[in-house]
Amino acid sequence: MTKEEAREEIARLSQELNYHNRLYYQEHRTEISDFDFDTLLKKLQELEAAFPEFVDENSPTLRVGGTVTKDFESVEHKYPMLSLGNTYSEQELRDFDQRVSKALEGAPYEYFCEMKFDGVALSLTYENGRLSRAVTRGDGTKGDDVTNNARTIHSIPLRLGKDGDYPSAFEVRGEVFLPRKMFDKINAEKEDIGEPLLANPRNTASGTLKQQDSAAVAKRRLDCYVYSLLGVESLIQTHEEAVHLLEKWGFNVSPTYGKCATIDDVLKYIAEWETKRLDLPLDTDGVVIKVNAITQQRLLGFTAKSPRWAIAYKYKTQSAITELLDITYQVGRTGAVTPVAELEPVLLAGTTVKRASLHNANEIARLDLRVGDMVFVEKGGEIIPKVTGVDTAQRKPGSQAVVYLDKCPECGTPLVRTEGEAVHYCPNTDGCPPQIQGRIEHFIQRNAMNIESMGPETIAGLLSHSLIKDPADIYFLTFEQLNGLEFSSYSEKKGDTVTRSLREKSARNIIDAIEKSKEQPFENVLFGMGIRYVGRTVAEKLATHFGGIEEISKASYEQLLEAPEIGERIAQSVIDFFGSGKNVDFINKLSAAGLKLKTEGGAFVAASDKLAGQTFVISGVFKGFERDDLKSIIKQNGGKVVSSVSAKLNFLVAGDNMGPAKLEKANELGVKIISEDDFLKMIN
Repeated sequence: MTKEEAREEIARLSQELNYHNRLYYQEHRTEISDFDFDTLLKKLQELEAAFPEFVDENSPTLRVGGTVTKDFESVEHKYPMLSLGNTYSEQELRDFDQRVSKALEGAPYEYFCEMKFDGVALSLTYENGRLSRAVTRGDGTKGDDVTNNARTIHSIPLRLGKDGDYPSAFEVRGEVFLPRKMFDKINAEKEDIGEPLLANPRNTASGTLKQQDSAAVAKRRLDCYVYSLLGVESLIQTHEEAVHLLEKWGFNVSPTYGKCATIDDVLKYIAEWETKRLDLPLDTDGVVIKVNAITQQRLLGFTAKSPRWAIAYKYKTQSAITELLDITYQVGRTGAVTPVAELEPVLLAGTTVKRASLHNANEIARLDLRVGDMVFVEKGGEIIPKVTGVDTAQRKPGSQAVVYLDKCPECGTPLVRTEGEAVHYCPNTDGCPPQIQGRIEHFIQRNAMNIESMGPETIAGLLSHSLIKDPADIYFLTFEQLNGLEFSSYSEKKGDTVTRSLREKSARNIIDAIEKSKEQPFENVLFGMGIRYVGRTVAEKLATHFGGIEEISKASYEQLLEAPEIGERIAQSVIDFFGSGKNVDFINKLSAAGLKLKTEGGAFVAASDKLAGQTFVISGVFKGFERDDLKSIIKQNGGKVVSSVSAKLNFLVAGDNMGPAKLEKANELGVKIISEDDFLKMIN
């Protein structure tokens, strides 16, 4: 392929990928399969690696991230990002309307209403139709340049259509958010690997946007709604026209806006969306009301902090007050102990709430809780009830502060608390009933062994009859043991414990499901083992990299760190797991049961021995490859990747923005430093 042909093909592929990105993320439809999209993307990546002079700063390949930013540059906003005045009151809205009417001296005016999203404000600058800069709100005057991270957000256009009638430079304001589904998925993964859960989507979005590695940002799948257009005064007369221009140019605008002729219409919009907003993919906390005409906005002007032509109506937090009857403690499969508030039943957001989260001992101390207190309960993220405060005016005389328990509520083992962590743990992993049950429930779930027909009640019954002690025992159950098995369980409907029994058909279904689960691939088995910090994605990486359980169990700490996405904490957890004799026995039982403990194709197949006996450290950001890709290439050609520079190291592969400490040490020790191009020459 000639250079000119490569340039044209890169441009064609970029245009096609941008088109499909827009369809998927902004119009919510597709014309090609995920496989076909990934094929196009891979082809573009290969061409850009071969012809780096044609790589565009807004290429679709940048959506996956890879840039590392140590320090975010502080940038002054061209147009200050001011705050809005807030109100919770209908009367204050009417007062706002009267001020607008008076300032406009009786001239007719109308309002434009938009949902107020609970995310992170972002300013996007476009030059000649290309995203040139993305800056956080900061203090309103200056913010942080997070352009590399913003480029990974698929709903933010990197390049506008060629035939657009947009000016040479303009600015777009928007709100970056983490969709609730993605937030729930991340927390489910964290729960699986025994990590503390994230607090809420807004804080998670904010923290993600400031990650140093844009590849980590890309994995969070942030989204963005835009709502404001600046620097285009000659093209528009109203805010409504600005919103329609944003839609026309391919920006992601929430379809929840509305034009209102009077303040009464505004109040109707607010009432309509008070419940409808709960069905949106993100959290909202109110409505923004703006005077629609741009000339009238200019006439109304600004105060020192906010525009006089706009105001935010905040929905009252869905909350209630009720009595704290008791605090109970739940033990998870990893041994984490979670305190739960037992409440006098209270109606909240259409449901009766009896229990609420207290998170950990720190939160109980912060609230200064006492049993018998009247507590405020809110729905965090509109979904999970949580205790947010205490009405101390109603506190009963003589009440005592809650003392956090020091022994496991299930097995009586003294609890432990690792330095730097907020959560208490029960260390009795082999004898604590809820931990045992939790590990078995984790093992049979759909993402692991997918054993259908076996729910928590059945597992509890099997444990109570001593038919199983760990997940591997499931594979040695017989139909005769299950058929007619009786066990007790609590019935919410009857409010009491009832006796149940497995009928013949149910017993047969369970045995069949157990047998079928033996077909699950190795990565599912590995995930089901419940190694701390090894979630579904990490299990897949380990399985692909090592090929089998024997190779993983024998891997050294350094060898584990060579695997994609395996950090020090995960590597140590894997070492600890396989260092336990009980876990070795558990794996032997799984092997005897016939489960797959190797990947279908085995580990990666070596392409050559060109790098045999050579060791490499990879540092920095590369034009044609992700660092994990470079690691795989080195290993496929017989080389070894290590994490630190030493006198025994053969090569330091240096990319852009590499750490100065590694470079300095390599020079000091006389280690050969090579570029990405040098490396490619070695293997080609």
